[in-house]
Amino acid sequence: MHPSAALFAGEKPPVILPACDHYAGNLRFAQKALALQNEMGPLFDITLDLEDGAAVGEEAELAAAFGQLAACAENLHGRVGLRVHAPHHPHFIDDLRIALPAAQGRLAFVMVPKVGSANDVANAAEAIERISAESALPAPAVHVLIETHGALREVFRIAAHPKVESLSLGLMDFVSAHHGAIPAAAMRSPGQFDHPLVVRAKAEIAAACHAYGKVPSHNVTTEFRDPAVVAGDAQRARNDFGYLRMWSIHPDQIRPIVRAFAPLASEVNDAGEILHAAQAAQWGPIEHKGRLHDRASYRYFWTVLQRAARAGLALPEQARPLMETAA
Repeated sequence: MHPSAALFAGEKPPVILPACDHYAGNLRFAQKALALQNEMGPLFDITLDLEDGAAVGEEAELAAAFGQLAACAENLHGRVGLRVHAPHHPHFIDDLRIALPAAQGRLAFVMVPKVGSANDVANAAEAIERISAESALPAPAVHVLIETHGALREVFRIAAHPKVESLSLGLMDFVSAHHGAIPAAAMRSPGQFDHPLVVRAKAEIAAACHAYGKVPSHNVTTEFRDPAVVAGDAQRARNDFGYLRMWSIHPDQIRPIVRAFAPLASEVNDAGEILHAAQAAQWGPIEHKGRLHDRASYRYFWTVLQRAARAGLALPEQARPLMETAA
């Protein structure tokens, strides 16, 4: 029996996404990012940014250009998404009506920013579905940016929406929404990991995502000249807060993020050995290195293998048949 059937019978397996979400704010940067993705492989996603990327008065032109870029032959891996304007912004529907048909069904997701409630998310998802259907195209998944008090208050309802794959923290907007009550130091490290209100927001988003099998995505690190800072933030996001993905705003941030979120080689090897033995035991309990394992731990190690594959790590030989079957 395949691991997904054995370990997640009656429930939906958790979403697995690349560990890095790289933002490109104009066409030139987007083309460079796509070339890098083709060089490295699908180890990171690219989000084409209409919200902050377009000059005032040129929103329609950039929406068309980004849609065409997603549809082009150079999008080899189909891991390109699009950040649109907020649901209440005048350009939100225009972004969708222009970019979705131009992308020809090749957008992996649409990132929706500045939602104020779960109803905003439901309405945005419905608009994405409807406009995709008008062009007889599959609708992309929905990613949501949590950066308002209302969105954080309803974060579990947002994570529960069936079209939502991932939630991200919009740190700077979230801090700004407190009108000076949170100091500016909380927009960067180490303050972002210490201030109680920011810590609460990070933890709530991660908990909501894990409750519904979605991917929590950590906010950007504004320091891009020092890879050690990027790697340190990624490690804290992963180890202290349970995030499985992180934004990048510069190509030099991509590799440190991917490395920081990748499982350790020793853990990948253990996962391969444990799952190989579990499959041989028809997914009953086994002993490995003096410890008992059953389906509760098998679920953990199955996600370790999937994350390792997403990070481009070499898989142990005994695990490869499992992953090939999954593909």
